[in-house]
Amino acid sequence: QLVESGGGSVQPGNSLSLSCVGSGFPFGSWPMKWVRQTPGKGSEWVSSINSDGTHTRYNEAVKGRFTISRDNSKNTLYLQMNSLKPEDTAQYFCTKTNTFTSGLNDDDYWGQGTQVTVSS
Repeated sequence: QLVESGGGSVQPGNSLSLSCVGSGFPFGSWPMKWVRQTPGKGSEWVSSINSDGTHTRYNEAVKGRFTISRDNSKNTLYLQMNSLKPEDTAQYFCTKTNTFTSGLNDDDYWGQGTQVTVSS
């Protein structure tokens, strides 16, 4: 199970930090991703991190503003989002994935999501 938290409504330029707690599987053995979804754009890969947190990848749209990290001792994945823009508005999901890659995979396991709204 994956449970996200930390979403909310903020003004452009502000920050939010998302968390995702995993349970029922060996969290530290799996690469993880953040994915976002909007009605108009569909699903968009945001960022990936390998199982021990030593390697990360980012969508160009968020590079330099978002930081993915994990604490395997707490079974928790994080996404620090700075300098938020209205186009970052989306439902954000953490996913458990089989391989450390960019993009989406059909066999990724998704959490239930948390809403992020950026608006003035």
